[in-house]
Amino acid sequence: MPRPAKDSGRLPAPGVLDRLGLPRPLIWGFIGLTLFMIGDGVETNILSPFLHTGHGFSIPMVGTLVTIYGVAVAIAAFFSAALSDLWGPRKVMMIGAGIWVFFGVAFLAVALTTSNVTLIFLTYGLRGFGYPFFAYGFLVWITATADAKRMASAIGWFYVAFTSGLPTLGALVATTSLDVFHLSMYETLWVSLGLVLLGAIVVMVGVKERTGRAPLVDNPEQVFQVLTFGLKLLVTRPKVLMVMLTRMINSIPTYGMAIFFPVLFTEHFHWSIGRFLILTTVIYAVNIPFNLFFGELGDRIGWSRTVVWCGAVVCAISMLGLYVVPEYAISHGWPFAYGLTLLVGAVFGIGLAGFVPLSAIAVSLAPKQPGAAMSSYNLGIGAAVFAGPLLVAMLYDSLGAQGLVILFALLYLVAAAMAAVLRGTQPGFDGIPADTSAETATADDPAGLSAADHAELSPANR
Repeated sequence: MPRPAKDSGRLPAPGVLDRLGLPRPLIWGFIGLTLFMIGDGVETNILSPFLHTGHGFSIPMVGTLVTIYGVAVAIAAFFSAALSDLWGPRKVMMIGAGIWVFFGVAFLAVALTTSNVTLIFLTYGLRGFGYPFFAYGFLVWITATADAKRMASAIGWFYVAFTSGLPTLGALVATTSLDVFHLSMYETLWVSLGLVLLGAIVVMVGVKERTGRAPLVDNPEQVFQVLTFGLKLLVTRPKVLMVMLTRMINSIPTYGMAIFFPVLFTEHFHWSIGRFLILTTVIYAVNIPFNLFFGELGDRIGWSRTVVWCGAVVCAISMLGLYVVPEYAISHGWPFAYGLTLLVGAVFGIGLAGFVPLSAIAVSLAPKQPGAAMSSYNLGIGAAVFAGPLLVAMLYDSLGAQGLVILFALLYLVAAAMAAVLRGTQPGFDGIPADTSAETATADDPAGLSAADHAELSPANR
């Protein structure tokens, strides 16, 4: 007898979303995440000039404030995945949105209106727990529901949504609010909060998928084992620590520049704050497609080589260019000084994307414990949020803008040196057979894990 149609083995033709690698049940989640991160990104580059001109904050004082905020971001980024496993991604996302909105309202309506410095530090600092819970909780939801064969594409779309909002479209919304609608910076900060709230509502109402509404693990000890082992890797495995530090350096200038570049643009170059916001938009708009490009290039020419030359070295040169080019062009009266600065910014955005293969290096260092490895990598992302402003707070008075730019460029050269050391884990490169699986890439575990370490996190013991 002929087999029934449903058993014929023929699959329905994939839809547009399937071909793009977007998980259909989470499509409203990607839209909500983009709106949320646009809202979060609106304030990134206007907070410093607003507090500097409107509330008398010095640049180091703003740096200290954002450093405290960044500490909260780093903690939340590290724990967001584990809490999503324990409580369910949706609940963690809603907690993150609630934290952002509650402390955002307190920051705007109470702390700023009373100019109470203690309240400003308290409310803005605690708000830092908000966006990592929301964003990285959604990343866990994606990994729990996406088709395994399209997982990389789905995660890629997460970073497209995330980066499109923070800071790309966020900076564009800010400059539109200021220059087109002529809102004040304070009013623009309320626009930021409104977009965050809208993004959270879109996710809460639009995403009906059930998996993310419940805990993802039956045994909570499994999650805490991974977390503690991630910390153990940082302490005991030098290469894992190098990955974390390299990833942190990747983003340190992003958050440091947001503190002192607005003042540099307005008081030194005599350009408007809108021009800095446009530069930020250009940097990260260019960065988005190159994230995909350098992922593929790394597989072809080597992960470490790509991070060293396409990432760290390009960033070091273009970082210097962001100060030297406008300084030289303006002093010589060139009418196209700003256009040249945007071009250098585009190169800087390309260089930032050159660090993409670092995540593959992170997993290759502990192939049997990818969760632990990635928790350490994520810590580097979060640590940059406070490390950049901290350097500005500590060194701006002594080094000035020029000195900080040179320091950031030197940090990129340090990252290049560390990335060069991170060779020897990619199949097909540095003597590792091309057909070797990730879990048996070398005779000795690249991360140097002992048999007891492997046993601690083996499936049988989870």
